[in-house]
Amino acid sequence: MHFTDAGPFDPLPLGTLMSTPSPESDLQTTPLHALHLELGARMVPFAGYSMPVQYPAGLMAEHLHCRTSAALFDVSHMGQLRLTGNEAVAALESLLPIDVIGMADGQQRYGFLTNEHGGILDDLMLTRNGRGEQTEWLMIVNAANKAADTALLQSLIGQRCIVQPRPELALLALQGPQAVTALARLNPAVANLSFMTGAALTLNDTPCFVTRSGYTGEDGFEISVPAAEAEVLARTLLGQPEVHPAGLGARDTLRLEAGLCLHGNDIDEQTTPVEAGLLWAIQKVRRAGGARAAGYPGAAVIDAQIAAGPARRRVGLAGLERAPVRPGTPIVSADGAPLGIVTSGTLAPTVKQPIAIAYLPAAHAALDHEVYAEVRGKRLPMRVTALPFVPHRYARTHAR
Repeated sequence: MHFTDAGPFDPLPLGTLMSTPSPESDLQTTPLHALHLELGARMVPFAGYSMPVQYPAGLMAEHLHCRTSAALFDVSHMGQLRLTGNEAVAALESLLPIDVIGMADGQQRYGFLTNEHGGILDDLMLTRNGRGEQTEWLMIVNAANKAADTALLQSLIGQRCIVQPRPELALLALQGPQAVTALARLNPAVANLSFMTGAALTLNDTPCFVTRSGYTGEDGFEISVPAAEAEVLARTLLGQPEVHPAGLGARDTLRLEAGLCLHGNDIDEQTTPVEAGLLWAIQKVRRAGGARAAGYPGAAVIDAQIAAGPARRRVGLAGLERAPVRPGTPIVSADGAPLGIVTSGTLAPTVKQPIAIAYLPAAHAALDHEVYAEVRGKRLPMRVTALPFVPHRYARTHAR
């Protein structure tokens, strides 16, 4: 089986990409829409937006270029919010199972909004910018959930702090081992950021907020920029020799190789952080026995799962044959007993084999355990493997 943009590597069968189709007239566009069309992007509906799924070079080339150099993604469809006020910290801790109080100026944390059953309403990134009364909390949420998240935040904590949506901002993601080289030409200070930190920096004479983070497993940056200046900045970045454009297709295959969850597929309102293998994101101070344990929706369920262990676990699966395994594919045992469903899957460009994420009963989730994917009446052997499929290459320390 060949890695081409036809057949198994056509991005459209990747169920993680496509949202419910909408009439073209109903779709919103990002500030880079005209640039995408100019670059020959293949546009698809996603989360109510017209978004580039790939460019003429193709998904495979975009994916591999991000792994070796630098790729620019338009993620302006994501939701950006700003929270301020003296009670913002306590308010956030009443909704998020993370250590907000302990965050330093410029620190970023991954977190989630949970429901009373411990399910994940959405996952998000939260960054602290400033100290004392000047502190603001910058939150990025998923595009499909941003209206619901904003309404939830305003409803539950809007009396304790100001929850301000930021539709006037665009968001660019520059990812790959050469991302820092390219971005440092615009402002050398970006090299002083380490993984999961951020700062207000000027790029192209435009005030931006830059975090050293991303969704590919590679080093890279996410850049919040005024929408009116986004196209100029994008063109400047694409003018750097290391940088090529990349679409949603490559973003999905990159994050899957990195073992990262996609909300709505790998995590959702029926999935707890413990089942999803995201316990690392709940700092010990927020767990049972910690100084600020509980106090957020679903804490009792989550703490009980931490103590007893979950009945099912999110696992990585590596295919032992070449056929790709798509989301929704049933997973069964050797005797045909149903075990679970694939939540994400593709033929991985970097590791050159089928990979998938699925939830399996704890008794079947041990490393190297063999299970079977049922594809068109055939059982394909798969082996439980450690996540990520491709090692993360984050910049844990900044340049000196």
